[in-house]
Amino acid sequence: MTYIESLHDIVRDAPLGQLMRFVTRNHLFQYPEERPDFEFPAAWMDMIRHAELDGPRTGSATPSTIVNRQRLQDDASSNTNPDISDKCFSGGKATSLATEMTDEVTVLVDWYSDQDPANPHNWSNLRRAILALLICLYTFVVYLSSAIYAPSTQGVMERFDVSNLMATLGLAMYVLGYGIGPLLFSPLGEIPRIGRNLVYIITFALFVIISIPTAFVDNFAGLVVLRFLQGFFGSPCLASGGASLSDMYSVVHLPFAMIAWVGAMSCGPSLGPLLSGYAVSAKDWRWSMYESIWVSAPVLVLLFVCMPETSAPNILLRRAQRLRKLCGSRRLMAQSEIDQANLTVSGIAVDALIKPLEITLKDPAILFVQVYAAIIYAIYYSYFEVFPLVYPVSYGMDLGEVGLVFLCIAIGCILAIIAYGSYLYYVLIPRMKNSGIGRQEDVLLPGLPSSFGPTIGLFIFAWTARTSIHWIVPTIGVTIYAGSVFTVLQCIFLYIPLSYPQYAASLFAANDFFRSALASGSILFAHPLYQDLGFSRGTTLLGGLSVIGILGMWMLFFYGAKLRGLSKFAT
Repeated sequence: MTYIESLHDIVRDAPLGQLMRFVTRNHLFQYPEERPDFEFPAAWMDMIRHAELDGPRTGSATPSTIVNRQRLQDDASSNTNPDISDKCFSGGKATSLATEMTDEVTVLVDWYSDQDPANPHNWSNLRRAILALLICLYTFVVYLSSAIYAPSTQGVMERFDVSNLMATLGLAMYVLGYGIGPLLFSPLGEIPRIGRNLVYIITFALFVIISIPTAFVDNFAGLVVLRFLQGFFGSPCLASGGASLSDMYSVVHLPFAMIAWVGAMSCGPSLGPLLSGYAVSAKDWRWSMYESIWVSAPVLVLLFVCMPETSAPNILLRRAQRLRKLCGSRRLMAQSEIDQANLTVSGIAVDALIKPLEITLKDPAILFVQVYAAIIYAIYYSYFEVFPLVYPVSYGMDLGEVGLVFLCIAIGCILAIIAYGSYLYYVLIPRMKNSGIGRQEDVLLPGLPSSFGPTIGLFIFAWTARTSIHWIVPTIGVTIYAGSVFTVLQCIFLYIPLSYPQYAASLFAANDFFRSALASGSILFAHPLYQDLGFSRGTTLLGGLSVIGILGMWMLFFYGAKLRGLSKFAT
């Protein structure tokens, strides 16, 4: 495929291309099935003709399926029964397919071949890298827009005459919003008729639109509500971004894409105060909200122009619709259409809301993962309250300089990316290629030494943040904390889909909710905690809590297989 053809396909499948197709009635940005030179696979047509001649089938016959053009041609040449074995591609991999009995022969629409350019796994490395970058930018902007508010807290207190606790609601409600959102939007993105792209573009457009009145609102209650809605509508990528990456990358290369995505998640909040600190000091508190608009609007334009659909069920469903229109046969169906025959709204709601909670409560391994991730994430967000109590008081820094200190979190993440990426490239990936994935708990190996990092980093920060000790020493403690948290989260995000593949999307949404709910609470309780105990004892208390993660991570590594054996949810 040439560069021009690849660019054409990117724009065609993006919202801009789909809009132009709608306006021109599919005359622009046509799919292969809509072009005059398209040749309908002969074997497919033969099967449809056989089905029309034979009429409806009854009894125990299963639907006929299509795997690829070459296989069907082989079957046709050997005069075999048109009911070929039930197999299909799922994300580029051949998997068994168990279908219910039907009264009619169904021709299952799948990829035309193993090298079908419509399959996201077959896209060029450059194309996939560009789309992965877009997903990371999207994620980065949403996370950045949370903490970008932190330097504005004092200005909000003065403008609306509220306490510090009330002013921090602008950050806390945003974090709570992006924790609740995925519980609704992630299941919507898994519905093939909707797909991920439609959810992304509509919700992020609402995010940008809501950011405008947020910057100009003139009452405190309105500010808090709008900040919650910002987080709510910005949330889909925070749980589904990993799913979009898995649509494009195989299990061998997915960890590298996940590094970039988790890095965007980790670095986003840390750079928010840096971007807004100097502007808020020089102008007023509203400038942090202006900057949120400035960084999110260009990303919305890029998503609108360049972000195609990556969900294979959605791509194949739309292909089936085009083929039915082309040949006039209702027998051509995508697997998702067969699966959705018995799909109900209540079933979707149960899988999205009840199932993750049930797994969390009944499965000790998942319960630990959710609680530990929530604790370390809550401690992370408590830094936005403790930094203004330490660096301006003990070291005489202004808002802009405090924002610069937050760079240490990004530095910690970058160092962890280098170390963890090296482990993947030189150890894990070669081992997977030679001997398979192996035990699911093996992906937790880098998390074993890293689990000590949060405790060590917090204790260094707690016991060295004082006037008599240079500011770089407690900052090193924060850097250690940030790097180790990145590595631990990376291990957890690999462990969940390997151990609970059928519930991975729901569990990621639940994990996001648990993390964000506790982080939202930590923003509110952090200031009273540090006021009553002092930041040294308060941070020491949080460091003591993080010891739970050390015990849990090592127990999960050694006893995780036994726990999975007792679980009816794990594989």
